[in-house]
Amino acid sequence: MEEVVNPKIREIVLSLPESPGVYQYFNNKNEIIYVGKAVNLKRRVSSYFNKFHDSIKVRVLVKQIADIKYIVVPTEQDALLLENSLIKKHQPRYNILLKDDKTYPWICVKNEPFPRIFKTRNVVKDGSYYFGPYTYIPAMKTVLELVHNLYQLRTCKLNLTDEGIKQGRFKVCLQYHIKKCKGCCEGLQERREYDKNVEEIKYILKGELDKIEKYLNEEMMKAAEELRFEDAQLMKEKLLSIENYRSKSTIVSSTLNNIDTFGIEIEDDEAFVNYLKVTNGTISQAYTFEYKIRADEEKEEILASAITEMRKRFDSHAREIIVPFEIGYEFGNATLTVPQRGDKKKLLDLSIQNVKQYKFDRMKQMEKFNPEQRATKLLKAIQEILKLKELPMHIECFDNSNIQGSDAVAACVVYKMAKPSKKDYRKYIIKTVEGPDDYASMKEVVHRRYTRMIEEETPLPNLIIADGGIGQMEVIRQVIEDELHLNIPIAGLAKNDKHRTQELLFGFPPLAVGLDPSNQTFRFFASIQDEVHRFAIQFHRDKRSKGQIKSELELPGIGPKTQEQLIKKFKSVKRIKSLSLEEIAEEIGPAKAKLIFDHFNGINK
Repeated sequence: MEEVVNPKIREIVLSLPESPGVYQYFNNKNEIIYVGKAVNLKRRVSSYFNKFHDSIKVRVLVKQIADIKYIVVPTEQDALLLENSLIKKHQPRYNILLKDDKTYPWICVKNEPFPRIFKTRNVVKDGSYYFGPYTYIPAMKTVLELVHNLYQLRTCKLNLTDEGIKQGRFKVCLQYHIKKCKGCCEGLQERREYDKNVEEIKYILKGELDKIEKYLNEEMMKAAEELRFEDAQLMKEKLLSIENYRSKSTIVSSTLNNIDTFGIEIEDDEAFVNYLKVTNGTISQAYTFEYKIRADEEKEEILASAITEMRKRFDSHAREIIVPFEIGYEFGNATLTVPQRGDKKKLLDLSIQNVKQYKFDRMKQMEKFNPEQRATKLLKAIQEILKLKELPMHIECFDNSNIQGSDAVAACVVYKMAKPSKKDYRKYIIKTVEGPDDYASMKEVVHRRYTRMIEEETPLPNLIIADGGIGQMEVIRQVIEDELHLNIPIAGLAKNDKHRTQELLFGFPPLAVGLDPSNQTFRFFASIQDEVHRFAIQFHRDKRSKGQIKSELELPGIGPKTQEQLIKKFKSVKRIKSLSLEEIAEEIGPAKAKLIFDHFNGINK
């Protein structure tokens, strides 16, 4: 258990209230180094000081805390919002950091006479209406195209005051002549009609297409009854345009309305969160963003922060939030749902699919443009987990293979900078062990491997891995430390009943290193285990196959060289059996050919 050494810190922690709030950690320079939220301030802050933390980052953070300040708030939602605000303002060193904070465009309905509707990245508080932001630019262009096709809106920046129009200060431009504008600058379109169009457009921008379709349908029927067929046709064309727009959007389910959906994937110190906004059965916003994890925050905390950030950024007031797991925080009057089936589960699956794809693309991109950086990041993670003195740039793994002791072989695979170095792979035929004894076989192979490397002055590995548990590790340790007097870290990879990687063992006595199976580091070790097993099994099969072939050709008068000559030429015993006497004789001569031909064809038996 960690003790709070600083009396001042101990006093603050003991006096903390058991209520929602935000806490701030300061270093000895009075700089904010971490901001956190809590449902219970006393319990959350105390957890930093009353237990041992596996994470080096957290231990370093705790050592730097010289002062604690806190702010009590009425609800968990207030704590989330305040934390988000303070992190943005101070950008503390150990807080999760939103990596992609670029400005996305909005659609602006300008607060002016005869309002213009256009794309902008600058939100100005002048009474204008803003819709967005749009993370998927093609969707924004589609909706703007729809608006300008349905309604002939002005695009000029003229200050169209009633007085100016009456005095004839303005003249129609090309937009009027190509029927893209109705000439409001010359009073050819009444302001009341223009404003009515703008109100209809707001429904479209809000995603409330059902309302505008109902209104247009009623207007079409009314115009038809009054024999205003041109107006009715115009309404019909507008309805068709909206239907076409719908087809370009992602339809989820007509029963889903005003819902925010979040999916999350965590990869080492990166968190990826996908946000889908659903309005009237259509996905109106879709965005995946990244967080840099600084102090081992739990996935629930990361997702809660992301939800707060995105709902604020996209000005979402959805009354339902779909998430993949319980978070433990409240978000005002919004309901949190963890769906198990149905349309909402399909929507959640879609969000998770998107975040997985985004993560995969980002990882591939990192590997493509900077493969060394990704490898170094992985190796540093291994170094931190196993507390190694050196970066494990050179890793070697051993495995044995035999069937009841016959044809016993072993294999060694080599990884350099987290990549297989196949030219350095080695195969071993067990020479000194009789019968199925994996420990003795491992001991022989490891001794042969590193004795030779020492003699040849070849660089030794930074980490040795046994494909096996405690027993295999101990055998390797005896060779490395007791016999060869080397200081190389040794790990073991134990498998479960289904022959899948279950846990990583390290240290003496060996202890299980807690790794999430979805973690990149765990998957890397599992891939090494799969590779060495594949390599050992393949070598064993090849050796056994060659042994079987040679045994069928071991005849009086047919020596090893002749056997190899036949196999090299004809590839298999099956092929040799099908040959004529003349075909065999062409390769090894008539005398030996007759021996083989007679043997396989049952002559003189």
